[in-house]
Amino acid sequence: MPYTETERIKTRVEAGGRIVLPSKFRKQSGIKPGDILALEWKEPGVLTVMTFDVVTRQVQESVRRHVPEGVSLVDELIAERRAEAARE
Repeated sequence: MPYTETERIKTRVEAGGRIVLPSKFRKQSGIKPGDILALEWKEPGVLTVMTFDVVTRQVQESVRRHVPEGVSLVDELIAERRAEAARE
């Protein structure tokens, strides 16, 4: 079944704060046993659960907005490290 923005399923908080993610949500999100998830608290009563792939994409997009077109941060880092090594 495709993702729908308004779909909600009720679940219960168990002992130790454990919650069960219903299989439908796990399948739609590609969550497998052992995966690490990120929890984001936005406001009282609102908790977002994200896979680390989603968090990584969000961070990359955020950084990308601050890097000028055609600039490679990797190339800059390598050049800095080579310059440091040459000075030693």
